Amino acid sequence: MTPSQEDPPSPSLSEDDRETAVRRLQDAYADEHISHEEMDARLGQVLTATSRSDLVSALDSLPAVAPDVPSTIGAAGGRILRRGAWRVPRTLKVESAYGRVHLDLSRAVIAHPVVDIELQLGTGGARITVPRDAVVDVEGLNTGWKDLRYKAPRDPHPGGPTIRISGAMGFGRLKIRHARR
Repeated sequence: MTPSQEDPPSPSLSEDDRETAVRRLQDAYADEHISHEEMDARLGQVLTATSRSDLVSALDSLPAVAPDVPSTIGAAGGRILRRGAWRVPRTLKVESAYGRVHLDLSRAVIAHPVVDIELQLGTGGARITVPRDAVVDVEGLNTGWKDLRYKAPRDPHPGGPTIRISGAMGFGRLKIRHARR
């Protein structure tokens, strides 16, 4: 076989690939699709994998992953409020023409390492409280009338989720703060 006929080398694995594979195994175990012994063996495969094909073989025969369907919260006017122990979806769209939005993620159940929040707000303002150890990314946000108010913590706590905020704000202001505890 000549070098041009050989299979191309598989791309290297990222930490996200490994984390996703570990999460799939943990979910399959929690849903009783695999035994504890089988999960241990497959975790060993995932953690020592050197290529994507190694990951595929470790995840073979697991139930298919449901597609990521964004959840939408919307209101023409009034207030949108989420606080307490609510489950945060992987992708959340928030739409409001005139109302105010308050999302408190400090006590929410966040099962994903990255959460995308897309804001489509007209004249109302928004306030988002993120967990103390969260990393906030607002690069995808377009503010129209007023500037964003967010101050990253001086002493970040690693290991928290990444909250990516995107979309468009009309005449309202977005305030983001980290929870104190």
